[in-house]
Amino acid sequence: MTFMIFGAYAQQIPDYYKPYAPIYTDKEVYTWTDKVRITIVAPSWNADRHSIDTIGDETSHAVKISTSTKSLSPYRLTETSQNSGVFTGEVILTGFSHDVDGDGRPDTNPRTVGAGPTGGMLETKRDDGLTISFEFADGVVLTNSAKVSWNSGTIRFSNPSYLISDTVVVRVVDPDMNLNPEAPDTLTVDIMSDSDSAGVSVSATETLDDSGIFEVAVILTQTGKSSGNRLHALPGDAITAIYKDRTLPTPFSISDHKDVIATATVGSITPQTQRITLGDLFFTDFTGNRIEQLTQSQQVQIVNRVTNNEDYQQDFVCIMQISDASNTIISIAWISGQLRAGQSFDVSQSWIPKESGTYKIETFVWKSLDDPHALSQNSEREIRVQ
Repeated sequence: MTFMIFGAYAQQIPDYYKPYAPIYTDKEVYTWTDKVRITIVAPSWNADRHSIDTIGDETSHAVKISTSTKSLSPYRLTETSQNSGVFTGEVILTGFSHDVDGDGRPDTNPRTVGAGPTGGMLETKRDDGLTISFEFADGVVLTNSAKVSWNSGTIRFSNPSYLISDTVVVRVVDPDMNLNPEAPDTLTVDIMSDSDSAGVSVSATETLDDSGIFEVAVILTQTGKSSGNRLHALPGDAITAIYKDRTLPTPFSISDHKDVIATATVGSITPQTQRITLGDLFFTDFTGNRIEQLTQSQQVQIVNRVTNNEDYQQDFVCIMQISDASNTIISIAWISGQLRAGQSFDVSQSWIPKESGTYKIETFVWKSLDDPHALSQNSEREIRVQ
């Protein structure tokens, strides 16, 4: 190592035969609009231990930051503190012209400009490489490289199930949508329920300036319409969130897009089989008068009262099944309808017992014939036909 004396301090001259200036980046893989933080440990370039030194800003010993098509050179890095011998700088990748939200307009501003240590802008492609080089001594160039690529976005709900009074939080992770690493970005999420298939489009906001993590809170309402960040949903509904990812990695093409989907359910503080009450079964004649004794070939009405225990309207189907003494089903019938909040009414089915004997009548209340989730405890009664 050679020293040259300048007044009160000595300047170290880089040693051609023992080059030491390792180059570090804060990531091994970057997305197309990331901020790149660069560190070069170069104690030989600590020219003045009493001041903040710089490296790379001279064409003879330049720091060069390059992608496959663009570069910044010379690019200045500054010492982290007096006498540290550690030099740092930042460059923001600016991607290429691309529409990330499907509105037909590009959402990026690709440009290559800057001299460091911050404020540099550098264009990249989707699948690219980033190379930082430093001419440590005459003809001695040290380098380090990193990859640039797009990522597959993910989406999820904060919980697998929510009560109607809960706040629903949707999280999207997609580093590619961190379009401005110096301010929080936003992206669009579509969210819908079984009760409102159209749903709403909401804006999810990045949690930090450059986190690539986006969140949005949605309020559920069972009485109001969907609007803004409010979604109409009822207990028992599935809710679905969709993020359309337009920055997909290879082997997708740059123009491809993909729906990324998450689902959750809406529950109720009322157990599902207690949302409707099924009253005691009874019989009436054709005039509506109650009867206790049934006879062969007599037409009767089998009646049950159903009561909505919830404060919202419920669809339901009431099924009545009649079996004989050998447990053979001889009749099955159903009626479907809607119950307003707190409403009660009688459902009935006509029956003519063709033979005397003992019969079992079972009643079920489901959400629908296609969705056989019980909304009430089943009812069962035996009756003797004379």
